[in-house]
Amino acid sequence: MLTLSRWKIVLVTFSVIFGILFTLPNLLPQKTLDSFPDWLPKQKLNLGLDLQGGSYLMYEVDTDALRKERLKNLVEDVRTVLRGEQITFGELAEVNGTVRLRIADAAKVDEAANLLRRSVGSPFAGSISGRDVSVDKRDDQRLELSFIPEAAAQDASMAVDQSIETIRRRIDTLGTKEPNITRQGADRIVIQAAGESDPERLKAVVGKTAKLTFQMVDDSVTPEDIAAGRIPPGSEALPSDDRYQAAYVVRKRALVSGDELVDSRQSFDDRGAPAVSFKFNGSGSRKFGDATARNVGKRFAIVLDGRIISAPTINGAILGGSGIITGSFTAESASDLALLLRSGALPAPLKVEQQNTVGAELGADAVRAGAISTLVAFITIVVFMILSYGLLFGGISVIALIINGMLIVAAMSLTQATLTLPGIAGLILTLAVAVDANVLIYERMRDEARAGKSPILAADAGFSRAMTTIIDANVTTLVAAGIMFAFGAGPVRGFAWTLSIGVFTSVFTAVLVSQLLIGWWFRAARPKKLPI
Repeated sequence: MLTLSRWKIVLVTFSVIFGILFTLPNLLPQKTLDSFPDWLPKQKLNLGLDLQGGSYLMYEVDTDALRKERLKNLVEDVRTVLRGEQITFGELAEVNGTVRLRIADAAKVDEAANLLRRSVGSPFAGSISGRDVSVDKRDDQRLELSFIPEAAAQDASMAVDQSIETIRRRIDTLGTKEPNITRQGADRIVIQAAGESDPERLKAVVGKTAKLTFQMVDDSVTPEDIAAGRIPPGSEALPSDDRYQAAYVVRKRALVSGDELVDSRQSFDDRGAPAVSFKFNGSGSRKFGDATARNVGKRFAIVLDGRIISAPTINGAILGGSGIITGSFTAESASDLALLLRSGALPAPLKVEQQNTVGAELGADAVRAGAISTLVAFITIVVFMILSYGLLFGGISVIALIINGMLIVAAMSLTQATLTLPGIAGLILTLAVAVDANVLIYERMRDEARAGKSPILAADAGFSRAMTTIIDANVTTLVAAGIMFAFGAGPVRGFAWTLSIGVFTSVFTAVLVSQLLIGWWFRAARPKKLPI
């Protein structure tokens, strides 16, 4: 065990150099780092929300709104499919979470039911029919359609996952560094944006659904009809922000949706007012071009989250797949809308459940408290080891401990893992665990020396026979950290991540580094007795 193998020397040397290179940027001012060559590492520890301040938001995904949206689309799908096959029907409506209708011709009830089973909904592996919509026949030539429970649960889960990815893209575009976005429970999302000084802007960008559609205006409906609520089937009245009309009636079926946008930018219109330019993908370009070619002289509405931004007249076919959205924009609001459209729409609205702001001063206090507690823990361990095992062996364990701490900081800087206040607690715990391995080794050395073995044999036995206990203790710690990381959130995961890194570095330093230093001492001093 105490042989000074070349591979041990190379590995320890490389590890120390790695630790110094990746720890050093955390000790230097940014101006000094900027003057370093590009090939040198410059990553610093990424401090969490509790250490540098920032914004904390908890959202709940509105799965009820998602379900209503899907039922609304199902109504339109049923209408389109049956009209396409010229099957007469009536009383089509959404009632208590189901879609109900009555087939006019009794002889076509079975045909209509089979047609809808094949045509509406989406494929779903867990369903007997193979689709996520069930179609049931009722009395008096009626059909009832509903989403199967498993599909509804899957939709809600996918909506949360998709919302997390959309939120991440939006926050990344804002330039917020390393946001911590996690799922909490079945339908909640927690956002911790460290260093974000404007939580209201963050909330405005994150929480906006940004569902964009292009829908034809139904000009057959007069303002009097809108006021009286006389809206034709297949159309809906939407409020307007274009300053010309308070509301428009538009066709429910969208010509093109924002899902097919590939780019959007803040720009300016012909009068120099802020606007948003957009560009469709190939499929969207064809749909938009065909729709505008068929409806020259008519108006279409640009709808964002259920409100009409503008309703321009189509003067000619728009075949290039690009256009511009005008409205009552400021430069900032146009930039924010372009950002939202680029990052994609949220699948369902988000409701703010909790909002907190952590000030930078509070974070600085936490950093100070963490640094003091770490320093006190380190000094206590140093004093204990030197008093217990002497200046030589206690000093070797202290050197290994310093290298251990340096490797933890270097690993976290390299991976850009977020250090939180619980993470500092994990760091302190790791230091104690690392010294615990040295204690096991040294105590075993003492036992072997008391049994009459020579110093070299006692030292060798101390390392070899303590290894089983050291590995067992650290594996159980690693399992516990893995469970906390898998099932925990926020600070708990930060603690688990720091602890996991510390398990590997502490075993490495307490065993290999200590072994190498003690081996060098034996070669140089050739002692007759262990000074321990």
